[in-house]
Amino acid sequence: MNNPNNPMARQNGLVVQEMPDEVLVYDLDSNKAHCLNQSAAFVWRSCDGAKSVPDIVREFESNGRGKVTEDFVWLAIDQLNENGLLEGSVAPRFVGQSRRQVLKTIGLASLVALPVIASLVAPQHALGVGSCSCTSNATCATAGRSACPSVTTCNANGVCAP
Repeated sequence: MNNPNNPMARQNGLVVQEMPDEVLVYDLDSNKAHCLNQSAAFVWRSCDGAKSVPDIVREFESNGRGKVTEDFVWLAIDQLNENGLLEGSVAPRFVGQSRRQVLKTIGLASLVALPVIASLVAPQHALGVGSCSCTSNATCATAGRSACPSVTTCNANGVCAP
């Protein structure tokens, strides 16, 4: 990430499943699953390395998602960073404040659902014998990859998945 004020969503080593009201992200490196609510998912998708926090606020509001503050977006970015879903590292925005204080302040100023990321560590046997990482379509067809989202396609992120 070149500019810490323009965060960039991590793309490699993730399996992403879009759902109607949330986005599920499985991190192949940490063996963790993350569920991003609509607000957190919107901010994550907006983190392209070119947009600043004020840009993301404007995009959020222009897409009819409601009025939010920069602190709202920073809360999502802090959570994305804590969960390893951003490239590089972003300095925490709310140093010295408890999560409760931050949520109370942002929650009172927002009519939009606060960004929430729920995470859990997947059991080790969830990936079977092998990993879902790949370098070509042929590696997805090898033994031990039957638990991967695809056994025929190595996607652009280096994962056996569509």
